Amino acid sequence: MSKFPTRISAARRNAEALLSQSKKRESSFKLDQEREHDAMVQKTARLRELRLAKEAADRETAASKPVARPKARRPAQK
Repeated sequence: MSKFPTRISAARRNAEALLSQSKKRESSFKLDQEREHDAMVQKTARLRELRLAKEAADRETAASKPVARPKARRPAQK
């Protein structure tokens, strides 16, 4: 009867090793996902700042330029 408990303990060790490997992979995957998400958030914030700065510069430029009025067209001569 001494072989039976060793088989169980060997099976348990194998199962625990597999579970440990699985947990490591899962935590690594979640960490990678979190890093990618953070990078995307930072990139989005940077691009938003650039867009807002460009829009503000465009508004200032448009405000400083006089409004060009289209010339009146002459009727076509026959």
